[in-house]
Amino acid sequence: MRLNILCIGDIVGRPGRRILADKLKSVIDEHSVDCVIANAENAAGGSGLTPQIYDKLLRYGVNIITLGDHAFRKRDIIETLDTADNIARPANLSDYAAGKGIALYKTSKGPTVGVLVLIGRLFMKPADCPYNAADKWITKLQQQAEIIVVEMHAEATSEKVAMGYHVDGRVGCCFGTHTHIPTADETILPKGTAYITDVGMTGAHDSVLGRKTQSVLKAFRTQMPVPFEIATGDVRMNAVLVTIDSHTHHAERIERIRVDTATEDVTGYDSDDGRPEYFNAF
Repeated sequence: MRLNILCIGDIVGRPGRRILADKLKSVIDEHSVDCVIANAENAAGGSGLTPQIYDKLLRYGVNIITLGDHAFRKRDIIETLDTADNIARPANLSDYAAGKGIALYKTSKGPTVGVLVLIGRLFMKPADCPYNAADKWITKLQQQAEIIVVEMHAEATSEKVAMGYHVDGRVGCCFGTHTHIPTADETILPKGTAYITDVGMTGAHDSVLGRKTQSVLKAFRTQMPVPFEIATGDVRMNAVLVTIDSHTHHAERIERIRVDTATEDVTGYDSDDGRPEYFNAF
């Protein structure tokens, strides 16, 4: 049985949420998508996730929500992390951290999709070895899911490429997030795993990684704390569509998907964002 999995890049603030509200269900229908995975660690005010936004993303059509280095930026998401099966933070964090490193979703066709989230260590805060964590959790997921997807949330492209080859043949897809810049290296690796180094960002692209350009330039030029407000122009959704065979567990195709919106958001925030992350926070 073939399943279509849509993997959506980092959702940044209200503009990123708005394009999902407006466009995601039509993308699901157009491409016969069976499972939607979305990184939402920047969905609330540009950093973190709130329970209200978590609920809305599910209503928009997202099935599995992933988080990265900003997983715990909003404290009121902790209870959801501990109780929900469809949200995951990086598995190679401390064993005592809130939440889980895997998420599960049973598709309407029957097969279960399991997602493992890992975080890189180059140019990032300390974490356990992502490659050892991959070995541990893939073995466990093989008992729970017919299709396994790995998200590598990392800064360095070398770490992501290495992870792709490390899990090749053991998972259906390995996709990268975190840099907000889509790469053009989508491929199926020699043993059958679909791979891309970075899916990109879902948010305002007339920006620096989703933030207002002038504020980021001011921070770089002055080296002073500067508010990084959410930008609103040229909103796009970046994603990859992967077709995976649930019997072989391997990918048959991977395709980049980009959806643009003709409207411009008048504000980067609303009441669901909570307290915005004001200073120098990507």
